[in-house]
Amino acid sequence: MGGVRRVILLLLILGSVAGAWLLPRLPEAWNPFAPIDLAGPTGPFTRHKLRGLAGDPAACFAALEAAGIAATPLPDASAGPDCPLRDTTRLPGPFDPARPLLTCPMAAAWSVYERQVLDPAAQAHFGTGIARVRHLGTLSCRNVRGGSRRSQHASANAIDLAGLRLDDGREVSVLRDWGRETAAGAFLRDARDGACRIFAAVLGPDRDAAHANHVHLDLGRWSACQ
Repeated sequence: MGGVRRVILLLLILGSVAGAWLLPRLPEAWNPFAPIDLAGPTGPFTRHKLRGLAGDPAACFAALEAAGIAATPLPDASAGPDCPLRDTTRLPGPFDPARPLLTCPMAAAWSVYERQVLDPAAQAHFGTGIARVRHLGTLSCRNVRGGSRRSQHASANAIDLAGLRLDDGREVSVLRDWGRETAAGAFLRDARDGACRIFAAVLGPDRDAAHANHVHLDLGRWSACQ
C-alpha cells in the first residue's frame, strides 16, 4: 500500500474516532478531503488531488480561477486517432512557445509547480526570478517511445521543460547544465526533485538519452521520478 493510501486510511480511522473534530482542523494540504488550493503549500495529498481533478473539470477550472489563473475551457476535440483532447486550456504565462495547450489538471499542476518549486528554487540559487520558461511542446499524437500505449503528450497531459531565462538575462538549459556542479545544475536538480512531489511522472536526463535536453512532466496513470 502506498504512503498516501496509508495516511488516508489512518485519517479515516482517526476521523471515525474523533468525529467531526479532526479533519476540518487540518491544513488543506494535509486534509485529503478538502478541495485543493493551488496557491497554497504542497502536502502529501497534493499529487493525489491534482490527479483527481481529471474527473471533475468544473472543480479544476474553479481552482484555477480561485488561484488567479485565467484559463478558459476549450471545446473537446481530437489530435488524431486515440488522441482525445478533453477539458483542455491554453495556459497563460511567460512560456516559449507561448500559451501551451494542456489539460486542466496539468495546468493546475504547473501553477503549483511554478509557485512552490520553480520560483523559490530560482531565488535560492540565483537571487532572481524567472522571466521565461522554454518547453519542447505539450501535444503530440503518438505512442510512448518504444511502446504500444499512447504517450501522455497524445492528450496534452504532459509538458517537456527544456530551460528558462532569468529576470537578469541568464539562461538555464537542461541540455547544457544538467549534472554540472554549478548554480544552474543545482537549480535543475531541485526543479526535478520538487516536480516529483507534484506530477505523476518526472523523466529527465538521468532516465535515458531521449530526455537529455528536457525534463518530461505528466499526470498520467504511471508514476516515476527519474
